[in-house]
Amino acid sequence: MVQAYNFLASWQLFPEKCSYEFGETPKSGNCKIESVKNGTVLALSINWVTHLNEAFYTSYNFLPDGAMHDFEKTEIAQKIRSEIPNSSTMVIELITNGQVKFTATHEILPNGFMRITQEGFTPEYKRFKNVEIYHKQMSVLPYASSIGGVVIKPTKEGVIRHQALQAMEEQTNMQLDQIKQQIELLARQAQEIVKRKELSLMIYEAKLNFRPVIGQVYHLFQRHDDTYLLSMISPQEWGDSSPFKQFVASAKLLADHTWMEV
Repeated sequence: MVQAYNFLASWQLFPEKCSYEFGETPKSGNCKIESVKNGTVLALSINWVTHLNEAFYTSYNFLPDGAMHDFEKTEIAQKIRSEIPNSSTMVIELITNGQVKFTATHEILPNGFMRITQEGFTPEYKRFKNVEIYHKQMSVLPYASSIGGVVIKPTKEGVIRHQALQAMEEQTNMQLDQIKQQIELLARQAQEIVKRKELSLMIYEAKLNFRPVIGQVYHLFQRHDDTYLLSMISPQEWGDSSPFKQFVASAKLLADHTWMEV
């Protein structure tokens, strides 16, 4: 249950960030996940309001141990199976007659939001996929955050904490974006190095009739016996009289003795 820690919170829906293939698009909504029964069971409750101001609510308990359990709402499903494979993923499956009828995958995103991907079947037995995005609900909202909720009045301490959390989230998100860009740059550089290494191995296995000079461009050809030859003559200079099976690449010898395709 330790891995459930990241999910234990009250979450507020981002309607504009959601996508729905089935059902009405909500105007607002909340999802609450908490531990009950001395921390051995998780409780999930969801309430949402449609654009027609219709309010809906559902709740159930589950044990994320990967085993099959009876589902308390038999009108919806017979069994429930759930697990938390890692600290950022929680999967809940509703099962009837041995078949998975509905899956809800909860994922904690790098920016701290929670994405719930719902997959199931419509009454016409067509597959659907709904994606919802939530953010952790702050306790300083000056209004009730759910139908029937009491008024929540902000305190000075709460406002200060909220402002600090906002600043922290903005800074950490900016730092994460910078790290992401650095990782993408390193990945591109790594791909270029791998490409240079593969080309260099091919050239060093080829027949050389001269000593290559650093900074000069040479041309790699494949001969009819499938061996390779490095030439100072370009494919344009050979023209139609080329004695080779095919031209492979033009490459420049770098100072570290690797070859870069040009």
